[in-house]
Amino acid sequence: MRTALSSVLLDAPRAAAIWLGLLGVVTLAVAGLLLRPRLFRSDAGTRIREAALPSRSEHAEHRRDQERWAEEVTVAADRADATARHRRDEWLAAQDEAEQAWRAYEAAEADVRRLSGAAGMPLPQTSRTPAEYADRERWLHRAALDAYWRRELSVEQLSDVFAHRGWDPRLHPVEQELMLRRAVRDHLLARQRTAREREQATWRAAELAAAAARSLREEAVSALLPAAGEREFVLPLTTPGTAEQTREIPAVVVGRAPVAAY
Repeated sequence: MRTALSSVLLDAPRAAAIWLGLLGVVTLAVAGLLLRPRLFRSDAGTRIREAALPSRSEHAEHRRDQERWAEEVTVAADRADATARHRRDEWLAAQDEAEQAWRAYEAAEADVRRLSGAAGMPLPQTSRTPAEYADRERWLHRAALDAYWRRELSVEQLSDVFAHRGWDPRLHPVEQELMLRRAVRDHLLARQRTAREREQATWRAAELAAAAARSLREEAVSALLPAAGEREFVLPLTTPGTAEQTREIPAVVVGRAPVAAY
């Protein structure tokens, strides 16, 4: 008993020193973890990020694909812009044509009103001879042909005049002129309506071309921006009691292609 007790008493200081040393190491580790936790998690976070991000070859291939796509979309956007400008030019030309047709119709309507007011006056008395009727017919044909060359009568209307369909060449030239002015007015009104419909159709085509150009231009701008895959969206490692880290994505203002206002 005395020998055993003496051996235990001799080993007790050594065991106490070992336990104190282990306790100091644990205390230092816990204190370091509480004071500077980033030192203990940086390596793990770095390994996780490196594993999540693509390799250099994959990144280069993705970048080349993105550049090719951006080039193709830019070329398509340029072509769409040219098409939109062409459609707008067509619309402006159709608009001018419709306005000219309307002014021509207004002038023809004024002539009809003027001749209608003069139709109430007595007509000049002329001898009703075959020569007089032949002169009246020649006058009607010549006046109708002149109106046709001025694009005031259609081919169908001119054929009706020469075939005497709805036309009486024996009437007095004043009456024939009134009938001719009414025919011219009707033709110009129909032409003005056709021009207005064409103007509306070209306007719709210009609007569609402008919308397509804007869409392609926005797509081209988006393709030229940095790829979303190049950003690191891996969430950082967090521990209880630390503040939550967030990333604010800035808003990108996409330009607008000037299509409809070329």
